[in-house]
Amino acid sequence: MKAKTADFILTRILGWTGEDNFPKDHRGLMLGVPHTSVWDLVISYLYAISKGAPIHILVKEKFFFWPVGAILRKWGAIPLKSKSNGGTSTLMQMIDAFNTHDHIFMGLAPEGTRKPVKKWKTGCFVISKRAGIPIYAGFIDWGRKVVSCGEKFEITDDPQADMLRLQQHYKDLGVQGKYPDKFVFDDPVK
Repeated sequence: MKAKTADFILTRILGWTGEDNFPKDHRGLMLGVPHTSVWDLVISYLYAISKGAPIHILVKEKFFFWPVGAILRKWGAIPLKSKSNGGTSTLMQMIDAFNTHDHIFMGLAPEGTRKPVKKWKTGCFVISKRAGIPIYAGFIDWGRKVVSCGEKFEITDDPQADMLRLQQHYKDLGVQGKYPDKFVFDDPVK
């Protein structure tokens, strides 16, 4: 799909605004928050393509059946092999993807699922450190219909503190998921 076509679908047909803040080198890990619907993938994909940034995501290998598999591959999806099918951990597969591709921009949902979870996964910080790539605090705000690569999120050597800071960042943004009741945060007081 061409950038103009993706932009037309995203903005004119679906009524979204895509912020112009994709990094020029197209190398990094963009978080997709909140992740409450499979439609988040469609919006993120259209946004990335509209900005000329081919984005990649890992998708469970079981979804690569005809015709869905062909569509996913065309969209830049990389099959995620389960451990029971000879695959290594998701983290290692993502790190490997970054280490074997010069220009790769991947999306990841730190919630890890579309279901409501309070404890987000810290794997994005491990991937960033081991692959030497930046993290961008991207968002898909269904309330305002705005999608963004977000700002670069600087990490430390304390993943728990980084996660609390990241969640606070999203709270401050006031982003809303397609299904708002599925977007929850960890309570740092507990």
